Amino acid sequence: MGGCSSCQCLKEKCDPRCLILFVIAVAMIVDCILFTVVAPIAPAILYDTEYGKKNTTFQNSSTSYAVSSYALLFESSSSKPYLDQIINTTESPGNKGECYKGKEYIHNENVRVGLLLAIKAIMQLLTNPIVGKLINRTGYDAPLFWGFIIVFLSSLVFAFSNSYALLCVARGIQGIGSSFTTVPALGMLAQVYPDDAERGRAMGIAMSGVAIGLLVGAPFSSAMYEFVGKSSPFLVIAALALLNGALQLCVLRPTKLSPIAIPPTPYKNLLLDPYIMVTAVGLCIANLTFGMLEPTIPIRMMEIMCAPRYQLGLAFLPSMITYFIGLNVFGGLAQKIGRWLCIMLGLIILGISALFMPLAVNIYGLIGPTAVLGFGFGLMETSVMPLMAQLVDLRHTSDYGGIYTISDIARCIGYALGPSCGGAIAKTLGFTWLAIILGILNIAYAPLLFLLHNPPGKEETMPVLSQEEKQEEEDL
Repeated sequence: MGGCSSCQCLKEKCDPRCLILFVIAVAMIVDCILFTVVAPIAPAILYDTEYGKKNTTFQNSSTSYAVSSYALLFESSSSKPYLDQIINTTESPGNKGECYKGKEYIHNENVRVGLLLAIKAIMQLLTNPIVGKLINRTGYDAPLFWGFIIVFLSSLVFAFSNSYALLCVARGIQGIGSSFTTVPALGMLAQVYPDDAERGRAMGIAMSGVAIGLLVGAPFSSAMYEFVGKSSPFLVIAALALLNGALQLCVLRPTKLSPIAIPPTPYKNLLLDPYIMVTAVGLCIANLTFGMLEPTIPIRMMEIMCAPRYQLGLAFLPSMITYFIGLNVFGGLAQKIGRWLCIMLGLIILGISALFMPLAVNIYGLIGPTAVLGFGFGLMETSVMPLMAQLVDLRHTSDYGGIYTISDIARCIGYALGPSCGGAIAKTLGFTWLAIILGILNIAYAPLLFLLHNPPGKEETMPVLSQEEKQEEEDL
């Protein structure tokens, strides 16, 4: 009873649209934290659970016997530092500045880690069209709530996974949950904020939730894995997911189905629209770039830089900070200077940052390129989602389930091909060639965004004869 009255009081005192925006931002934070916690620690998890077990069984048993012997011989406090030194020799590679053993195994992890990360995008890609159709029948509230349930389940499976196969299952469940989160969340925002300027600001705030998730996820997972344990980051995310579910029950109406009244534009019409496709391909290339670099940078750090585990996530910290800044600085400005221009500049900046990645020889050398990477990604993403809604308003019907299904499919293709192909390219050609390919791809595609400078509306694209016939019908 007290919870219900609190929810009612919250609804009465606050702007309903602001509450919806807050709930969506929290949902995006939780989804993106779970998305980013896996990539930095996946190589370490596989290294510890597979290579470590295979190569340290005899060493651990011998060391345990030695530790027990020394513990019996040196029980005085004066011998404790020496005993600690012996115990510390059993710590896993990568601690205290030591380099990792089995560099060939680490190098070969590129493909497996890439496939693990790609599974999420593949499942999300398969689920998106289903979610888009479902939204037309149920509205946005119910699918968003189902997304919370699936994300919560995925977090628990991650927490208790002890094999590569279970990690893949958890990653696949996560992809389904992300589809049920992203598509209805963005569609709901586009519906609640019909004004283009307000919509741009609202989506900038919502994407800031994505930025916070990306900002926190990588360093949080690395630190928790190193100092608390593998399950700890996922259990914290499960608790955050429960909080998000409670907020949705309080603010939204997940138990009430509200079909969309506006007739949806068929997917075929949206896919054949050249302006939508130019935007979608640009979004795909940007996510392909991040998807390729996300799994290969930690592996390069383990292989070349001998970086300890907590640094694997810290390498992404500069990019997440600049991503957050870019979203907030350019959220309102993009609508004034042209969203097409922000997307074009974002792709160029992404390409330049990728070209400078191989020059880094330690974590400090990664600060500049990753910071530029995050700024370019934020510049692009703060503009592309409002532009998608603007295009569908301008050229089709204002039903947003389909357009954000296509947007999320574009992102998923990038993240599906990125980790899997990026890992294979890094293994075959090396990280340097991978970065060069990404740089050229982004810079070469960027000029095509000029086509979005002034896209025609649906009335402008109709044949003259049909417009005259329509006018005659109205006169009659």
